[in-house]
Amino acid sequence: MKSVLVVDDSSATRSLITSMLEDIGGIDVFEASSGFEALKILPRQPFDLVVTDINMPDINGFELVSFVKNNEKYKNIPVIFISTERNEGEINKGMSLGAFAYITKPFNTEEFHGIVKKALSL
Repeated sequence: MKSVLVVDDSSATRSLITSMLEDIGGIDVFEASSGFEALKILPRQPFDLVVTDINMPDINGFELVSFVKNNEKYKNIPVIFISTERNEGEINKGMSLGAFAYITKPFNTEEFHGIVKKALSL
Protein backbone atom coordinates (compact mmCIF):
# COMPACT_ATOMS: atom_id res chain seq x y z
CA MET A 1 0.00 0.00 0.00
CA LYS A 2 1.27 3.48 -0.91
CA SER A 3 0.43 6.47 1.28
CA VAL A 4 -0.46 9.80 -0.30
CA LEU A 5 -1.10 13.11 1.46
CA VAL A 6 -3.51 15.43 -0.36
CA VAL A 7 -3.31 19.08 0.73
CA ASP A 8 -5.93 21.56 -0.47
CA ASP A 9 -8.13 24.09 1.30
CA SER A 10 -11.06 23.17 -0.98
CA SER A 11 -12.93 20.12 0.32
CA ALA A 12 -14.40 19.56 -3.16
CA THR A 13 -10.93 19.44 -4.73
CA ARG A 14 -9.61 17.16 -1.97
CA SER A 15 -12.56 14.80 -2.56
CA LEU A 16 -11.97 14.78 -6.32
CA ILE A 17 -8.24 14.07 -5.97
CA THR A 18 -8.87 11.43 -3.29
CA SER A 19 -11.39 9.69 -5.55
CA MET A 20 -8.97 9.77 -8.48
CA LEU A 21 -6.19 8.32 -6.32
CA GLU A 22 -8.47 5.57 -4.99
CA ASP A 23 -9.34 4.66 -8.61
CA ILE A 24 -5.68 3.71 -9.13
CA GLY A 25 -5.87 1.18 -6.29
CA GLY A 26 -3.35 0.25 -3.61
CA ILE A 27 -3.25 3.79 -2.23
CA ASP A 28 -4.12 5.02 1.26
CA VAL A 29 -5.14 8.67 1.04
CA PHE A 30 -4.75 11.16 3.89
CA GLU A 31 -6.16 14.68 3.63
CA ALA A 32 -5.09 18.04 5.02
CA SER A 33 -7.07 21.25 4.55
CA SER A 34 -4.03 23.52 4.89
CA GLY A 35 -0.26 23.54 4.76
CA PHE A 36 -0.19 23.88 8.54
CA GLU A 37 -2.36 20.76 8.94
CA ALA A 38 -0.10 18.91 6.48
CA LEU A 39 2.94 19.72 8.64
CA LYS A 40 1.12 18.15 11.61
CA ILE A 41 0.23 15.00 9.61
CA LEU A 42 3.62 14.43 7.90
CA PRO A 43 5.42 13.02 10.99
CA ARG A 44 2.64 10.51 11.74
CA GLN A 45 3.73 8.01 9.10
CA PRO A 46 5.89 7.63 6.01
CA PHE A 47 4.31 9.12 2.90
CA ASP A 48 5.12 8.05 -0.66
CA LEU A 49 3.69 11.17 -2.32
CA VAL A 50 2.33 14.63 -1.48
CA VAL A 51 -0.22 16.29 -3.78
CA THR A 52 -0.72 19.95 -2.91
CA ASP A 53 -2.45 23.10 -4.01
CA ILE A 54 -0.48 26.36 -3.97
CA ASN A 55 -2.97 29.00 -2.82
CA MET A 56 -3.97 28.15 0.74
CA PRO A 57 -4.32 30.11 3.97
CA ASP A 58 -1.55 30.03 6.60
CA ILE A 59 1.18 27.94 4.91
CA ASN A 60 0.90 27.91 1.10
CA GLY A 61 1.97 25.07 -1.18
CA PHE A 62 5.32 26.66 -2.04
CA GLU A 63 6.17 27.00 1.66
CA LEU A 64 5.04 23.42 2.32
CA VAL A 65 7.19 22.02 -0.49
CA SER A 66 10.15 24.12 0.60
CA PHE A 67 9.84 22.61 4.09
CA VAL A 68 9.51 19.05 2.72
CA LYS A 69 12.45 19.34 0.35
CA ASN A 70 14.71 20.97 2.96
CA ASN A 71 13.97 18.37 5.63
CA GLU A 72 16.23 15.31 5.72
CA LYS A 73 13.33 13.05 6.77
CA TYR A 74 10.99 14.08 3.92
CA LYS A 75 13.21 15.33 1.08
CA ASN A 76 12.81 12.17 -1.03
CA ILE A 77 9.00 12.32 -1.07
CA PRO A 78 7.84 13.31 -4.55
CA VAL A 79 5.50 16.31 -4.60
CA ILE A 80 2.90 17.15 -7.24
CA PHE A 81 1.45 20.64 -7.42
CA ILE A 82 -2.12 20.99 -8.65
CA SER A 83 -3.07 24.62 -9.15
CA THR A 84 -5.06 27.14 -11.15
CA GLU A 85 -1.83 29.16 -11.41
CA ARG A 86 -0.81 28.75 -15.06
CA ASN A 87 1.88 31.39 -15.55
CA GLU A 88 5.44 30.33 -16.29
CA GLY A 89 6.79 32.07 -13.19
CA GLU A 90 4.61 30.05 -10.83
CA ILE A 91 5.30 26.78 -12.67
CA ASN A 92 9.05 27.44 -12.70
CA LYS A 93 9.01 28.35 -9.02
CA GLY A 94 7.18 25.12 -8.16
CA MET A 95 9.57 22.98 -10.19
CA SER A 96 12.65 24.79 -8.86
CA LEU A 97 11.54 23.95 -5.31
CA GLY A 98 11.88 20.29 -6.23
CA ALA A 99 8.37 19.32 -7.33
CA PHE A 100 8.01 16.09 -9.30
CA ALA A 101 5.26 17.64 -11.45
CA TYR A 102 3.05 20.70 -11.78
CA ILE A 103 -0.49 20.10 -13.05
CA THR A 104 -2.77 23.01 -13.93
CA LYS A 105 -6.52 22.92 -13.29
CA PRO A 106 -8.61 21.78 -15.00
CA PHE A 107 -6.83 18.51 -15.73
CA ASN A 108 -7.96 15.13 -16.96
CA THR A 109 -7.97 11.83 -15.09
CA GLU A 110 -5.62 10.04 -17.48
CA GLU A 111 -2.98 12.75 -17.19
CA PHE A 112 -3.26 12.73 -13.38
CA HIS A 113 -3.13 8.92 -13.14
CA GLY A 114 -0.06 8.80 -15.40
CA ILE A 115 1.86 11.34 -13.33
CA VAL A 116 0.89 9.72 -10.01
CA LYS A 117 1.85 6.25 -11.22
CA LYS A 118 5.21 7.57 -12.39
CA ALA A 119 5.79 9.38 -9.07
CA LEU A 120 4.91 6.22 -7.12
CA SER A 121 6.78 3.93 -9.54
CA LEU A 122 3.61 1.87 -10.19
